[in-house]
Order: sequence, then C-alpha cells, then structure tokens
Amino acid sequence: MDEKTEELRDIFMDVTDSDTVTESQAATKGSLTDDEAARERLADLVAEMRDRYDFETELTDGQLCELAVSFYDGASDADLARELDVERRTVFRARLDLHLVRERDLDAPFDVEAFRKRVTSGGEDVATSDLADEFDVSESTVRRYRRVVEAQDESRRANDRYRDEFDSILGDADLAGPLTQEARQDGLDDATEGMETDVSF
Repeated sequence: MDEKTEELRDIFMDVTDSDTVTESQAATKGSLTDDEAARERLADLVAEMRDRYDFETELTDGQLCELAVSFYDGASDADLARELDVERRTVFRARLDLHLVRERDLDAPFDVEAFRKRVTSGGEDVATSDLADEFDVSESTVRRYRRVVEAQDESRRANDRYRDEFDSILGDADLAGPLTQEARQDGLDDATEGMETDVSF
C-alpha cells in the first residue's frame, strides 16, 4: 500500500471513528465502503489532477479526497469547511480544482453564457474591473464566476474525464447526472456553433 492510500485510509478511519466499515456505512450514498481499490482510484485521480493542473489551495491530497467523498454525500460548502477546518472560500476553490461544480454555482446575477464567451474570447487579458463594469457587478462577483466558468471549460477540454471518474467511484446517475449532462450539452453546442449539418438517410 503506498503513502497516498495509507493517508486516505487513515482519514476514513478517523471520520468513521472505527477500524472497520459497518453495514450502514457501506449503504451510504457516495461512500467508498471497504473497497480498497476504490480508495486507491480516488487517491490516484486526485494526484493525477494535481500533476496536470495548478491547484489554488494548499489542501493535501487526503483532504481533497475527503472533500470529494463528502461532496458526493451531499455536504454543503459550509459542512465541508467545518469538516476540513478551513474557510468556505477554500472549499469553493478546492471543489473547482477538482471540477466539482454545483448547479447553484451557475446561478449568477447576469447571463452566464455571455460572461463565459467574454472571458473565453479575451482570456486572462480581460481585466476584472472591466468585466465588473460590463456586467454591472462587483469585482469579487466577477472573480467568483470567472473561477466557475474556467473550471467548467477546463473540465470540458478534458472531455469531463475527471468528473466522470469521480462519478464512477463515488456517485450514481441520480446524484450528478443532470449537471453533467447539461455541461456536456453546453460544450457540444459551443463546439458545433456555426457548423452546417446536411445528413440524409
């Protein structure tokens, strides 16, 4: 067993306050039960994402695994902040690092798709202050939603592979399906925009 797996095992044992997994714990939605292979897959997935992307927080891989498990168990950002003993904004940024976007993350006081196109077309050159003026919101609001759309776009560029892996390890179709399908449809619409289709059977 490697160091990452041992760290993850310790976290689960601390959370459950036991050295075994009970039947009721095994039945909990999103739990890893006693499947060591699943724990290893989760630890490897987080480590792979850390290697590929620049994570914004200093949470350890073990903490990120714990966050992902609790996220799929339905925990709010406030719940996650208490569990990890960090600020809610740290949880928010860590979720986005893992491409774990909530549907309500997209509940913005402006047209999110127009905002996405503006951010995407201008890239990092678009100043936060300019976006705040253009969309008539505060700069802190711009920073929040910029992180959300950038996390979604980052996930789409990877064909939602990491979110699919989290779904496979921790979730079920009812838990993450609607948002995942919506994100994919939005990505498909963006990719096919302006294309002509001439299909005959």
